[in-house]
Amino acid sequence: MNLNRKGVGNAVLAMASGRIDLSNADVFTSALSAALTETKTALILDLSKVEYISSAGLRSLMITLKASKTDNKGFGVAALQPMLAEIFSIARMSQVIPVFQTTREAVAKLAPDALAQFDAG
Repeated sequence: MNLNRKGVGNAVLAMASGRIDLSNADVFTSALSAALTETKTALILDLSKVEYISSAGLRSLMITLKASKTDNKGFGVAALQPMLAEIFSIARMSQVIPVFQTTREAVAKLAPDALAQFDAG
């Protein structure tokens, strides 16, 4: 698992890659927590390069969602691969965590002031 992040306006875009499972879920949670503290408005997690997420990884997302609500910040995931979309569906995660088809769609909804900067690259 790898997590790269960059600022887009007042939001943070985090791009995860690899597998997220019990072996790295604590590191993933810590990285998401750090990214959440960096943002003023929203944390958007791009999962397009994640091939698998276990229940431990889903727990990390729930911890981040709870922290974002406590901090009054937005949080959402975007660009799920078919395998992840199925896992999210089975676990009913999309009923709890906002899920977007594309990262751009997530930025437009959660951090509209950052959309122009996102589009500019």
